[in-house]
Amino acid sequence: MAQLIVRDIEREVVEALKERAGSHGRSAEAEHREILREALLRRPAEDAKRVLLEMPDVGEDQDFARVRELAREIAC
Repeated sequence: MAQLIVRDIEREVVEALKERAGSHGRSAEAEHREILREALLRRPAEDAKRVLLEMPDVGEDQDFARVRELAREIAC
């Protein structure tokens, strides 16, 4: 396995890494590896256009119309 050294990281970033690692129950080093994996090896998001085109053509436009309601009075 290769090693990676990252220098000159802001204190806030290091603290955020430690907090995130703690919340996931792992070391900062393990969390750093997981962040790199997620960022670099994740599958690309589905193409939104393709997903929309694959949706069935059902209903009429008015079925999906937004119903405008009058504003509610807020109790103080």
